[in-house]
Amino acid sequence: MATENKNLSNYDKATIPNAKDFRFGIVVSEWNDTITEGLYDGAIEALKDCGALDKNITRWNVPGSFELVYGSKKMQGQNVDVVIAIGCVIQGETKHFDFVCEGVTQGIKDLNIQNETPVIFCVLTDNTMQQSIDRSGGKHGNKGTEAAIAAIKMAELRKNSRGRGISIGY
Repeated sequence: MATENKNLSNYDKATIPNAKDFRFGIVVSEWNDTITEGLYDGAIEALKDCGALDKNITRWNVPGSFELVYGSKKMQGQNVDVVIAIGCVIQGETKHFDFVCEGVTQGIKDLNIQNETPVIFCVLTDNTMQQSIDRSGGKHGNKGTEAAIAAIKMAELRKNSRGRGISIGY
């Protein structure tokens, strides 16, 4: 397991840009809300710890994780620097899990390719509720925290790359 013995909430604040001047959009799925609220709390705590202002954070709720794509697309048009899509899909007895996970993953990928405002994928796709609990404030920390740090870094990249025609090479 990739997160075994790893706390996702650990970050070095000295390596994170100050978030004071960035505007954040957060789209939260209401499905599995005990998990998504934990992820949201982790994201908010990290954003504020890194300087984000309450007035620069907008939250929208959507019914489920599949709807995160549409909500994120609309949030991209709300004068934000970055969007965080928060959801949780837990494996059940049918293929519904596979369809939702694939649709959300590809949808958010498409938004990142088609638009200038990055969308951070903070969607848990776990086999059990316990795995989701462990990653939304439990023994593995909080994936929402990790998403917030990624959002700050991507907002900074977006700001620094405007009009420069930079390319990222490997």
